[in-house]
Amino acid sequence: MTHLEIREKFLKFFEERGHKIVPSSSFLPNDPSVLFTTAGMQQFKPYYTGEADPIKDFGSLNAVSIQKSMRTSDIDEVGDESHLTFFEMLGNFSFGNYWKKEAIQYGYDFIIKELGVPIDRIKISVFKGDEQVPADLESLEIWRSLGITDEKIIFGERGDNFWGPTGNRGPCGPTTEIYIDGLEVWNIVFNEYFCDSDYAKASSDEGRKHFLPLAKRGIDTGMGLERLTMILQKKSSVFETDLFVPIIEEIRGKNLYDLEKNTYAERIIADHLRAAIFLIADGVLPSNVTQGYVLRRLLRRAIRYVTLLKLPNDIYQRVAHVIAHDIYDMTYPELTEKQKEILEVIEKEKNKFEKTLVGARKGFKQRGKKPLSGKEAFDFYQSWGLPIEQIKELAIELEVPAEQDFEKNFENARKEHLAISAHGAEKKFGGHGLILDTGELKAGNEEELARVTRLHTATHLLHASLRKILGEEVHQAGSDITAERLRFDFTFPRKMTTEEIKKVEELVNETITQNLPVTMQEMPYEEAIKKGALAFFKLKYPPIVKVYTVGPNDAPFSRELCGGPHVTNTGVIGNFKIVKEESISAGTRRIRAIVE
Repeated sequence: MTHLEIREKFLKFFEERGHKIVPSSSFLPNDPSVLFTTAGMQQFKPYYTGEADPIKDFGSLNAVSIQKSMRTSDIDEVGDESHLTFFEMLGNFSFGNYWKKEAIQYGYDFIIKELGVPIDRIKISVFKGDEQVPADLESLEIWRSLGITDEKIIFGERGDNFWGPTGNRGPCGPTTEIYIDGLEVWNIVFNEYFCDSDYAKASSDEGRKHFLPLAKRGIDTGMGLERLTMILQKKSSVFETDLFVPIIEEIRGKNLYDLEKNTYAERIIADHLRAAIFLIADGVLPSNVTQGYVLRRLLRRAIRYVTLLKLPNDIYQRVAHVIAHDIYDMTYPELTEKQKEILEVIEKEKNKFEKTLVGARKGFKQRGKKPLSGKEAFDFYQSWGLPIEQIKELAIELEVPAEQDFEKNFENARKEHLAISAHGAEKKFGGHGLILDTGELKAGNEEELARVTRLHTATHLLHASLRKILGEEVHQAGSDITAERLRFDFTFPRKMTTEEIKKVEELVNETITQNLPVTMQEMPYEEAIKKGALAFFKLKYPPIVKVYTVGPNDAPFSRELCGGPHVTNTGVIGNFKIVKEESISAGTRRIRAIVE
């Protein structure tokens, strides 16, 4: 069966059984607790809680959909047999109508009767129960009545057979899963509870979940199209299915490189470009924040492997054409309609990334030939957004040796940041009193720290630019930085003119494009002040301070006392934009700004 036939069979099967076909929602969910749509049920969440009426909205208590989904937690695993970033989720849903017996019967009938999978290839899992939720004996008996023997039934723990709410609050319940040849294919969730406490803390005594009966108990199922296609087409990898083969063939073309050796690279290019094209079609643009940062990471990783394989310059155009016209034209015609805009976004990001590589090379050259440590490489990774593989390649290219246990120390530095994020630790950034409260970060907690680092250096550039344009009467009066924006308070007696704001913005961006180095020295406080380093006048400093300099030591653009962290090169900050200038008290102004 082709993927198109599988889609048609699935939708038709449930439409004939009273389900309304509902189109996929956007990648960008209305639910602010998640970055992307990660499952089919997300657009239906209000129907389980009683906040919305399915009869009013689409005329049925039952729905079926094929949902565009994105998960980035396994992005570094892409390249193996099965991990993907973008995927499609087949799902059927019921909002207070049918229950376990019908849902399980539908699953059995579709897999066994409609698709023709022999019953001896099937295994089932059910929830074994725990101190908070009883075992799902009802599902167990339903499966037994359909001829599934006990040796084919697995009793799963909460981590395997209980679906937690998206965003840590919402519908949840036990699940039963269908396995084919040992591979999990279909997850059937019985939403019968509403979790009103923090799901992430549910295992601790102080954060135990409180389960309330759901207003309308319902069915929520999910089956990955790519994985099902792999099984039905009898392939050992999702990349061997008709959802990927045309892309892989276009990447290989007539190039005579070692196909077996570079399978990993091909898969990364295929997955990441496919995901990027769908994201751009949904309105996402590369940036240093939220969904845009994920898109930037996907594109830059794909670009890196395109360069590594020395593929021709038109590869992006050809791959985009194959994805839009050859694979998804019947399903997502918007990919064809928006192909010109999609390619323009990719080309712009490619050019920007190439400039970043130029800046990275300059940074390497400026640091000299001393061995590269894993910790330093992690700092470069945060500043430039380059993966460790590319940092290593740059080191080899510029004949910079790597310290012993280089990769191990890089990984230790990465894990240290993950541990800080996971425990919601607070990290003070020196004299500015900036606090990064990571809280419960999802995938991408390292990236948020990297974004704050870029904005922090941009704050130094802003401070210096204000003094150059408005005069040395300007002094910092406060600062607050999040992953989305910077807020900078400064002393000045009047409102800035439109022309002054424009000049400051232009000066900051000019400094960014110059790829100036950012260096740090420790020295006595008195010596730092003599060298012209700016200090935040409200703070008391220790005898030995850190001084961050932007530009050459003999003629710096900026020099300030600061605890860090900072990028190593201004070129990675991004386009600086002032979004607001306002008064906060007599003689004190405030600027809010972002980097794009």
